[in-house]
Amino acid sequence: MTSSLDVEKDTPAMKDPVDVLIIGAGASGAAVAWSLAETKMRIVCLEQGDWTKPSDFPSTGRDWEARTLEDYAISPNRRGLPSDYPVNDDASPIKIANYNGVGGGTVFYAAHFPRLHPSDFRVRSLDGVADDWPVDYHTLEPFYELNDRMMGVSSLAGDPAYPEKKAMMPPIPMGRTGEKFGRAMNQLGWHWWPSDAAILTQEYDGRAACINLGQCGSGCAQGAKGATDVTYWQEALRSRVELRTQCRVSRIETNEAGMATGVFYFDADNNEVFQPAEIVIMACNGIGTPRILLNSASERFPNGLANSSGLVGKNLMLHPYAQMRGHFDESMDGYRGAPICTWSMEFYETDPSRAFLRGYSYQFSRGIGPVRTAITGMDDGLVPWGDGHHAAFRRLFDHSAGMVSICEDLPEEINRVTLDPQRCDSNGIPAAKIDYRLSDNTRRMLDHSVARGIEILKAAGAHTITTKAPLPYAGWHLMGTARMGTDPRRSVVNEWGRSHDVKNLFIVDGSIFVTSGGVNPTSTIQALALYIADQIKSRIYELFD
Repeated sequence: MTSSLDVEKDTPAMKDPVDVLIIGAGASGAAVAWSLAETKMRIVCLEQGDWTKPSDFPSTGRDWEARTLEDYAISPNRRGLPSDYPVNDDASPIKIANYNGVGGGTVFYAAHFPRLHPSDFRVRSLDGVADDWPVDYHTLEPFYELNDRMMGVSSLAGDPAYPEKKAMMPPIPMGRTGEKFGRAMNQLGWHWWPSDAAILTQEYDGRAACINLGQCGSGCAQGAKGATDVTYWQEALRSRVELRTQCRVSRIETNEAGMATGVFYFDADNNEVFQPAEIVIMACNGIGTPRILLNSASERFPNGLANSSGLVGKNLMLHPYAQMRGHFDESMDGYRGAPICTWSMEFYETDPSRAFLRGYSYQFSRGIGPVRTAITGMDDGLVPWGDGHHAAFRRLFDHSAGMVSICEDLPEEINRVTLDPQRCDSNGIPAAKIDYRLSDNTRRMLDHSVARGIEILKAAGAHTITTKAPLPYAGWHLMGTARMGTDPRRSVVNEWGRSHDVKNLFIVDGSIFVTSGGVNPTSTIQALALYIADQIKSRIYELFD
């Protein structure tokens, strides 16, 4: 016999309805929340992680390198925090990296901040592969500029690889590393330019300038790095957006008319709660968004929510990386200064003389810390055990620099996110499972980037060069699993981010990318989020037509 107390305990609590419900408080969720706040609608954002205190960042202690490999590791499977969910990436050579919390991955990213190129939106027209985007660079340009102002981007105007764009403040210092590689690139006659970075080089909007501590990936307690917990969220909260942390969304509910009515989530005490909403916006990244959509399957949507095309979770793009690192007789910057100082777009566009379509960019990077110098030195056979150990370490530490290539990952339906039939998170929600392989085109692109990278290092005077391709623990760019498009048969959302199937469901994160480009996606993710928010505001009286 079931008592009334048991029924009451098993019935989810019901919250008061809201106008807009955003799932995820990272790069895109913060931007869309801030933009929509001016409408004065009641907006609630649910974030399954929490605020990360600057005093807790690894960068505040001497054990920063050890902590970035353990409790702040990039892999949720290794980190295993209460806010994490497992990701089965056994069937992928590139392991998934993400972070759940206010600010999302921007809390621990390197703040390298390139935009996609105009050609990236027209891959089908230019090269006969993949698909064209339903928007173009010109459409997103004002939102790129707005995002640069909100995040605080340092750059040098005039880069010939891009259309003209403004510089807000001076670029991050090039240091010995940037100067060394700049001279090498000049010698080879190849393009290079100081990087755009969401890192302040001067005081800006109440935030202090960078002090070149060199631990951007361990959290910036200075507040100089443009993470959304110190940029967009501060403004959004002042505009009365409500942000609830430690709230893990399990599924989106719909009614008989096929409209989203709200979401079920588990709060910090593991109580199940239902939050009704007029509009639901997903900002959960290219893994988290398809996971929730697939977990929201119902009698009306048996294959997952918003999945009439069958493309939810498919076309996963991860940006395969190659790493080339050399060592120099003279002392370099070590790990001090922003990790990435310059870039090159020399091999970005398709060249018929090469054996692959599309291309890649280079990020030139400084050295690494003492612990990583020792670990990678031993892995590469450059630092022996026993006799000669300390002498070999001294030859490497503060004497290395190099680059990574970011290779464009063309979409393939075989690369996908599904639900794991065996693994669940701590609330019993099925985990994400990744199936991903490198295409022949990608392998040829990686090989080309390694060969050219070795040329650059030799021209810069480096010796004892090591390479890795692809980098195994570099799956931090998660794109393509709920793509944009005008054809409901070939896309999940339309040209302004609204689901084809569920008229009050929007997606604003990297899952809506049609192609990946060959650069970091955060700037474009946020520009898209601002663009979609602008579309929602301008179409507010016909939003569900």
